Amino acid sequence: MDRPKVAASDYLAAERTFLAWIRTGLALMGFGFVVARFGLFLQQARMVEPSLQSHSYGLSIWFGTVLIAVGVIVDIFATWNHVRLVRQLNQGDTDFTRPSRLAITLALFLALVGIGMAVYLISV
Repeated sequence: MDRPKVAASDYLAAERTFLAWIRTGLALMGFGFVVARFGLFLQQARMVEPSLQSHSYGLSIWFGTVLIAVGVIVDIFATWNHVRLVRQLNQGDTDFTRPSRLAITLALFLALVGIGMAVYLISV
């Protein structure tokens, strides 16, 4: 039995998807860096303007670090998923009917982070 021929466009689509995941991971890492440094910025602003209310901004460092770690994890899983997908394409397996678990997990995680950051900003 002949395996179905996989077109170059299938490989290119897989690569575009992979690159989109890499950009997502990099964006998470960049955003995490900004969030982590936000607390430092507020501490410096307080030194310049002592009349500003004194709050602890230590959570921003933890939020930022978690976002950076998630960005790294997203890139690792994207790489693993891309290699698996190319292997499936090479074997002629073109039956991709299940949703992306990585995308769903990341979307739920980011929703939770967004809620947590909103609660944090309201409480500060």
